[in-house]
Amino acid sequence: MRHVLRRCAPLIVLPVLALLIATTPARAADRARIEAFLTTTGFDVALDSIAFASSSAPEMLGVDPGVFGSDWKRLTQEVFDTKTMREIAVSILEQTLSDEALTHAVEFYATDLGQRLVEAENASHMIEDDTVKQQDGQAIVADLVKEGSQRVESLKRMNRAIDSSGTALRALQEIQVRFLLAASAAGVVDLKMDADELRAMLRQNEASMRSALQLSALAGAAYTYQDFSDEDVDTYVEALEQPLMQEVYELLNAVQYEIMAGRFEILATRMADLHPAQDI
Repeated sequence: MRHVLRRCAPLIVLPVLALLIATTPARAADRARIEAFLTTTGFDVALDSIAFASSSAPEMLGVDPGVFGSDWKRLTQEVFDTKTMREIAVSILEQTLSDEALTHAVEFYATDLGQRLVEAENASHMIEDDTVKQQDGQAIVADLVKEGSQRVESLKRMNRAIDSSGTALRALQEIQVRFLLAASAAGVVDLKMDADELRAMLRQNEASMRSALQLSALAGAAYTYQDFSDEDVDTYVEALEQPLMQEVYELLNAVQYEIMAGRFEILATRMADLHPAQDI
């Protein structure tokens, strides 16, 4: 199962997720089916890989993670505990995922092609260092462009289908804002800007950030699906563009973003115990 974001006080529910929870489906899927759904679609592994995003936290604060020593690894393992993150996801999906949408997604991902896709996606998600994947993916894209292959357009369609409402950039910005505000409230940094000023600063770089996200997603897709035929890729794209699959992905993206935001806020608070406050 593909996801847009791989790497990045009271928890504030993201607007999309708040709306989805407020409009509980008439026939919500039960807990056992949701847990099976996570495994069949590979969303369980995608959730686990959220832990890798913790590596970007010190960078956002202008701090070298090496100064924390072994305490940093211990802290991130506690905050990004996979069992906790999966439990949060199941609890939210119990309230929001319709039985119809769940069935539709499982029927596709349970097919031979679906399971091969999940296997490849799981392997891609669990690559902790994204650098090699990005470099190899960029090389694959460059070769496809030289060949005049239509596969590049198919991969772009795939990424648009995964984030059809264009929420990835806004979600990334909100995660950064919430992390910095939580770090400031905990005394980890002396933040000189308020929330509105932070958001305004991030909006100044919006065009370049959007372009970087798109290029990263394209390279990631090229790498992940390099062993699949063009026909397989096109079949997957068409499946992702179906209305019920779009419903599933809108919800799963919102769940993923909410968990990331919550974990980063907790991480910021816990970082107060690791080192003295610094100016930012």
